[in-house]
Amino acid sequence: MTARLTAQDISLAYGDRTVATHLTLTVPDRAFTAIVGANASGKSTLLRAFVRLLKPTAGTVSFDGRDVTAYKPKAIAREIGFLPQELTTPDNLLVRQLVTRGRFPHRSALSVGTAEDERAVREAMASAGVSELTDRPVAQLSGGQRQRVWVAMVLAQETPYLLLDEPTTFLDLAHQYQLLSLLAELRDRGRTVIAVLHDINQACRFADHLVAMKDGRVFAQGAPADIVDAPLIEEVLGLPNVVVPDPVTGTPMVVPVT
Repeated sequence: MTARLTAQDISLAYGDRTVATHLTLTVPDRAFTAIVGANASGKSTLLRAFVRLLKPTAGTVSFDGRDVTAYKPKAIAREIGFLPQELTTPDNLLVRQLVTRGRFPHRSALSVGTAEDERAVREAMASAGVSELTDRPVAQLSGGQRQRVWVAMVLAQETPYLLLDEPTTFLDLAHQYQLLSLLAELRDRGRTVIAVLHDINQACRFADHLVAMKDGRVFAQGAPADIVDAPLIEEVLGLPNVVVPDPVTGTPMVVPVT
């Protein structure tokens, strides 16, 4: 697989607290990459480095062979859309207004909304299942509804790369699978999706490239069918288990052993 987004021998830290050292990862293009691992294994920190929110203390994160920190904010935002884990909604903002913010990277300082912006916002809201919420204040929505609105905002950005940190948070089970199916569909249309997921079985079912992290490093990576077995899951997630074929997809399914 080819790759436009890479991390080469990077170290990441928050002040004096080192989170990752000598981390190298090549993200395959036009694939759905799921990043899994225990809490504090460095998953979210890696995504922040990919979108230039955290500068490595060593090594380089590159996009198209160029250090991501060399890109202007709007330029990289036209290439990589990012949904963080922690989201703060401005007061009194309506759903449509929030989703429309996804179009900002495509506008000049003095431009107003275009027909293309309207189309992108309309299609993003439909894909995320929030069209009926268009005139609702975001602050009055349930946690799951708000999460889908934020997803719509990132979709409206229409970037070739989508990075999502725990995007299924607050979603009920049906909406989790709907969102993951949508991400897989976007992959099939040629976009590159990278998502931090907590549910290993969802990761195995929907992703074609799995990255298992432990202690700030890539412990294993590859197709789920090639790397997921009971020893890997116990080592990375600390969970005694057996791995069996998913009865629907045949992909690896982790069954805890208690």
